[in-house]
Amino acid sequence: MIFFALFEVIPVLKKLKFGKDKLAIGGLISGFFGGLSGHQGALRSAFLLRYGLNKEAFIATGIIIATFIDITRLSVYFSRLSKLNILENLPPLLTAVFAAFLGAYLGQRLLQKVTLEVVQWIVVVLILILAIGLGMGII
Repeated sequence: MIFFALFEVIPVLKKLKFGKDKLAIGGLISGFFGGLSGHQGALRSAFLLRYGLNKEAFIATGIIIATFIDITRLSVYFSRLSKLNILENLPPLLTAVFAAFLGAYLGQRLLQKVTLEVVQWIVVVLILILAIGLGMGII
């Protein structure tokens, strides 16, 4: 994950762009490491930043991909619904749903006010924090 974050920090790597022919490779890499660590969103973001999308397309692409992944996950969770105790997990579930809607609302408001460079730096910082947290066993 640190390697992907360095693509936004090291000037030579920052100029690197990926064409359409590299999309499948990027998908395979983020899918593999996402399955390995469960953090495919961070890896996918690092790769998509190199594709040259504008900030709206970058965010929309990430949302569409995450939606398809979440639909798949929800179908698995739904098939095991009878084994889950929803009431026992209601507080974290409601907190997560509230945080998702709040994040979407704030993100929509902030999107017009930030540049793609700011979005790139936010992604870099969050990937580094995540990688360090994983390495230290905190996450």
